[in-house]
Amino acid sequence: MKKFINRPEDVVEEMLQGLAVLQPGAARLPGHKAMVRGDVGLIRNQQVAIVSGGGSGHEPAHAGYIGVGMLSAAVVGDVFTSPSSDSIFAAIKAVSGKSGVLLVVKNYTGDRLNFGLAAEMARSEGISVEMVVVDDDVALKGTGQATGARGLAGTVFIHKLVGAAAAEGKSLADVAATGKAAVESLATMGVSFSAGTSPAVGKPSFELGEREMELGLGIHGEPGVKRTELQPADTLTEKLLTEILKHGKFGDEKRVAVMVNNLGAVTEMELAIVACHAVPFLESNGLTVERIYAGTFLSSLDMAGVSISVLGVNDEWLRWLDAATTAPAWPNVLKQRPGKPESRIAGEVSANVSSSTGKGAQSEAGKKAKQAIEAACKALINGESELTEMDRVTGDGDLGASMERAAKAVQGSVGSYPLDDVPATLKALGHTLRRELGGSSGPLYGVLFLRCGSVLESSGATRLAPWTEALDQGCRAISELGGAKPGDRTMLDALDPFVKALKKSPDRKASRESVLAAVEAAERGVEATAQMKPRLGRSSYLGDRVLGYPDPGAKAITIWLRSACEALFPR
Repeated sequence: MKKFINRPEDVVEEMLQGLAVLQPGAARLPGHKAMVRGDVGLIRNQQVAIVSGGGSGHEPAHAGYIGVGMLSAAVVGDVFTSPSSDSIFAAIKAVSGKSGVLLVVKNYTGDRLNFGLAAEMARSEGISVEMVVVDDDVALKGTGQATGARGLAGTVFIHKLVGAAAAEGKSLADVAATGKAAVESLATMGVSFSAGTSPAVGKPSFELGEREMELGLGIHGEPGVKRTELQPADTLTEKLLTEILKHGKFGDEKRVAVMVNNLGAVTEMELAIVACHAVPFLESNGLTVERIYAGTFLSSLDMAGVSISVLGVNDEWLRWLDAATTAPAWPNVLKQRPGKPESRIAGEVSANVSSSTGKGAQSEAGKKAKQAIEAACKALINGESELTEMDRVTGDGDLGASMERAAKAVQGSVGSYPLDDVPATLKALGHTLRRELGGSSGPLYGVLFLRCGSVLESSGATRLAPWTEALDQGCRAISELGGAKPGDRTMLDALDPFVKALKKSPDRKASRESVLAAVEAAERGVEATAQMKPRLGRSSYLGDRVLGYPDPGAKAITIWLRSACEALFPR
């Protein structure tokens, strides 16, 4: 065994001394294997205190999560051994105030017994204490294990949520309720190619062959639930996530945060490869990945393994995940959704369309293009609830959220478009939509704007006739790609009347009157879809049940179309 230690029997004590050096915001609790926030005296009566812990060997858990917005104290035991009830009790007393204390405990017998006893000891002295038990391990779900599922790396998500809620001044009951609800929305599964080696033992806790791996293992050196042949990273990622999706409950919104956790000896390269495949796999299964984190959050000494944790989130929980913290082990990542592996390439394609990319609008045409795009985006964001309700009745209920998501992506990208080159801007818009809109709508919107841009490129964009031809060709592109035609109850039933009305316009040059008259024709087209039997699209699976309800895809067209036209032709 090769490790940077002095004597095996001193590793925990020397680690705690080192953590006190590395973390000026935390202080060693004298006489105990525990650390507390350095400002505990100032904040004791201002918020609920959060205390967690477990055996050593899981670093950076748990001391690495001490700080503003996370833990008030962390208590450790020897390697893979529960902390003593005396140390836990001492930590509770050190941080408790009038708001009370919440204990976050992983579901292991020793942890539950010692934290539970310490909680009872604290209550006997008049301290308000609640306990949240984390059992996020899906490997043991439904196996009949008397002790239940184990607590794994998903526990760190709980630390962050309850810590942020406490920092906002929530009551003990509310913070505890948040923790328990989050545990219900949390699922974790792990895999490893080797076991960890405890300094006190000097050899791995179990042996694996050169081509073997262990699925569903715990974090205390115990073997997993299944030993199999070595498999590629993408296959393993899907295996873990398939089990997570089978047992996890992530809420009606299907929005999640994901944690790819290094169990000790996995490289950043490997974590990135797992994360890269995890996001599209989850999205292909109907989930929206709001945040993804990769790194060492809760290890098992030097185990060569990873675990993936998936947490269902809502707006409030997302805000708490994003909330600032001084805990050194929590990643202060960008507060945004994961990027797309192809986004850099697509951005370069858009950038090469015109030399004016990213310079902003200089010409009058460019300024108007930007105003129209921004007005369309704002209208779609404001129309999210209406589209969601329409799609809930006639489809799968996700159109409003998808259009809002795409609109926000366009808002973030419009400044990089070659705005003074209108055809190139339409193409850039098409690329953004095809990437961000998702589902069947993404390709259809993408081909619409790509075709329009191509037609205008060769015919000019200053008069009505070229625009009419471009939109007509855009409708044809949608029909060619998706197979729909007017009357099939799709987005074409709004676009086609718009184009036909423009063709009939007596104006050789576009005017507010002629363009808004065409918008009204599109809106009448939406109303007509209520009496159309669906042949293609989101409503085709529901048959006659959608009769009487307008098509939400067609409605989305008129929402952004009216706003864009009004921006182009103000009163």
